[in-house]
Amino acid sequence: MDIKWEDISTMIIQYAGKIVLALVVLMIGFRVAKMIAGLVEKGLEKKGLDASVRPFLSALISVLLKAAIVISALGVLGVETTAFAAVLGAMGLAIGMALSGNLQNFAGGVLILIFRPIKVGEFIEAQGHSGTVHEISIFQTILLTPDNKTIIIPNGALSNGSIVNYSRQPKRRVDLSFGIGYEDDPELAMATIKEVIARHDKVLNDPAEPFVRLSELADSSVNFAVRIWVMKEDYWDVHFFMLEEVKRAFVEKDISIPFPQSDIHLHQVDSSEASA
Repeated sequence: MDIKWEDISTMIIQYAGKIVLALVVLMIGFRVAKMIAGLVEKGLEKKGLDASVRPFLSALISVLLKAAIVISALGVLGVETTAFAAVLGAMGLAIGMALSGNLQNFAGGVLILIFRPIKVGEFIEAQGHSGTVHEISIFQTILLTPDNKTIIIPNGALSNGSIVNYSRQPKRRVDLSFGIGYEDDPELAMATIKEVIARHDKVLNDPAEPFVRLSELADSSVNFAVRIWVMKEDYWDVHFFMLEEVKRAFVEKDISIPFPQSDIHLHQVDSSEASA
């Protein structure tokens, strides 16, 4: 088949304008996409979003914008973009299904870093584990237990489950229970517990004064509920102080600390009754 120069020149003239316009769309579009991605990253930085997430989100937005610009440029050239967009959508769906677990963890990491239910250095309980938050990455959160074990929790499960944050509030309440024998004086026991509380300078009177009341008449003991407010960093100091000093004070004042026990009664049966 002979191709005439006139036909080639006609095609060049016909498509030259479209090619130039497509190139202009690409050049201007890519610059705009870069500018928008930069503005997004700066906006996320002002909102205090974690530094490990900002570049990823801005890069993701940039890629999506550039893909849209390329499709628009192809449309300017006269290429049918409907099928092209459908192929991209199918590829995206296939990739999403293959990486569904990782995508869930990624989404969970973004939610954790945006809403900040936990922060590095806080002591939490989640997914059956407890420990201090050591690191929050985009896919997983790392905890360090008090005995220095490392626990890695996927962010998808962490963001969808309940979290107990022991460090978020500045004050915590120490809840204790002490038991005495039924033969001991409850008034003396309550006064003794209050004396021990008064000896610790880290005990607070706000949001409530120390509470000591008889709470239960149990099977083997008379139990007292003790509630003391402290600063969160003083929780364990006051907790162990109360256990040690109340035990010592009870011994000094001859107040018994009972243990579970049962009374067994034996009845002698007459031999004649047993044979009958």
